[in-house]
Amino acid sequence: MHKNWPAIAKDLSGLMTEARKGSPETWTAFSGLAKAATAPGALDAKTKELIALALGIAARCDGCLAFHAKAVHALGGSRAEVLDVIAMSVYMGGGPSAIYGAQALEAFDQFNAKAA
Repeated sequence: MHKNWPAIAKDLSGLMTEARKGSPETWTAFSGLAKAATAPGALDAKTKELIALALGIAARCDGCLAFHAKAVHALGGSRAEVLDVIAMSVYMGGGPSAIYGAQALEAFDQFNAKAA
């Protein structure tokens, strides 16, 4: 195991809760944006989370991988879907996306193992 993704998600949640206290208006606005963006529309919630996972890979954001791999798992996403997301991310982002794609798969696998 390279990183403990469930622990990363938990630790960041605590840190973000503390940060919210310092600028509640900003965090309330961000939460509203997240709620609006993830609401089902032309795309379902799982598809939107798969896109967010791809963007996390492209942005090389560990926290994004943790939160969105967790969300994909919670929404019933499959390992095969995550692998397709990684393939598209590598296609669009090259070597750095290959590294973060592998970590995204590790994150998804850890959330699956934790649930089993």
